[in-house]
Amino acid sequence: MNPTEPSRAEALAAMTPEMLEEMARPATRASHPGLRDFLEIPYDQLEEMNLEAKEERLARRPADVVREQRMRYLNDEKRIKAVTVCFTDLEGRLHMLDYDKKFLLKAADNLTFDGSSIRGFSRQQESDLRLAVDWPAFYWLPSDIFGPGKVLAFGEVRERDGSPYSADMRALLKGYADKLYAQDGMVAHAANEIEGFLFRGRDAERTYHETGCFEFISTGGYYHSLPGDALRQFIDTAAEVQRAMGFANEKDHPEVAPSQFEMNYSYTEASVAADQVQLYKLLSRQVAARLGMTACFLPKPVTGINGSGMHTNLSLTRQSTNLFYENDGKDGLSAAGWDFIGRILASATDICLVLNSSVNSYRRLDPHFEAPNQIKASAIDRGSMVRIPLGNERSARVEVRSIAPDANPYLAIYTLLKTGLESPQSEEDGDGDRCLAPGEAWEGAALSHTLCSRDERSGPHK
Repeated sequence: MNPTEPSRAEALAAMTPEMLEEMARPATRASHPGLRDFLEIPYDQLEEMNLEAKEERLARRPADVVREQRMRYLNDEKRIKAVTVCFTDLEGRLHMLDYDKKFLLKAADNLTFDGSSIRGFSRQQESDLRLAVDWPAFYWLPSDIFGPGKVLAFGEVRERDGSPYSADMRALLKGYADKLYAQDGMVAHAANEIEGFLFRGRDAERTYHETGCFEFISTGGYYHSLPGDALRQFIDTAAEVQRAMGFANEKDHPEVAPSQFEMNYSYTEASVAADQVQLYKLLSRQVAARLGMTACFLPKPVTGINGSGMHTNLSLTRQSTNLFYENDGKDGLSAAGWDFIGRILASATDICLVLNSSVNSYRRLDPHFEAPNQIKASAIDRGSMVRIPLGNERSARVEVRSIAPDANPYLAIYTLLKTGLESPQSEEDGDGDRCLAPGEAWEGAALSHTLCSRDERSGPHK
């Protein structure tokens, strides 16, 4: 010790009482961003990144090129800790696995999971299935909703030998869309209008058997909510997340029933649209949970009010030409569009089980609550299974209304496309050669069957 420096005792003696008190006080833990420096991206930048990734996917950039690009990005971006890989079971339920980024980069070619634990997948005796990352279906996530340092990618379920798994409806839809494009450049587009309910309290569906009811957070009704009320707060927050994830938002609003919402976004290629259905429900539930509420997508959770649907708009293009549009056609629809409708209506009773796969979905189809429960097409009658919205050369489309929001979106869209393009034209003519004039019979009573009984009681059970 330098003899000119004061001793420890002398230094303590020279301290004021305030200095001594400060020394005795327990040190507060300082904030050290470097300890957990995980990726957090501003919303405007997220939107740009996700839209760019979406454009690459729509342009059908080779998957191996995208894979190399994404893996290089993950390796270079040190602030990413995990990759969420998700897939959908046969019933339409989304499942997610979080892989440590470093592990994923090493083992991306050998990801496996227990298929026997997924309803509708493999048996216990042959449980292991493979999971391949669909690298073009890659999303950057808002960190305030999903947590910092994570990205999300959709996965493709494979058999043990690496071949496509028969119960993976996402792969089925994607394969069919690729087939249409490979044949003659046809692109199938879809846009889903997904309605849901917002209930007070977290996990309201799981606790229903204890509470016996769902509690509305708003009773404002169609297009009516105050700027600061709970329903509007939820819609605003969820729409921001939706926009940041590249949905290309259009409009959002409260629906007819109390505490009911709908957030619309632009059409896109069919397999991308089905992915967005799953993300829409995921982000809605996540936002609601963070606000202490529950986003519910049961078709008819409460009796005596309108239920929720998932109206699905479909169109076909070739070289950017809308094949469903004809300026002089009936309701602005081409003969090809009316043929598409005719095949769907002719097979309506068969495909109804795909579009409405739960008991609860049939409780929604009550004619007293504006439900589409008649097998017909109309430009004005919203009780029709199929509606022809007002449109132009860009927006002409077919809207199938009798789809429940709890349906498997991949299976539903695949079924509608394949039925509309390939099924027989009418039940009377199985070979499909009989062609009806545009609009013929679909407005008539002959095919105007009721899909559910008028006195159907409703409850929240599946």
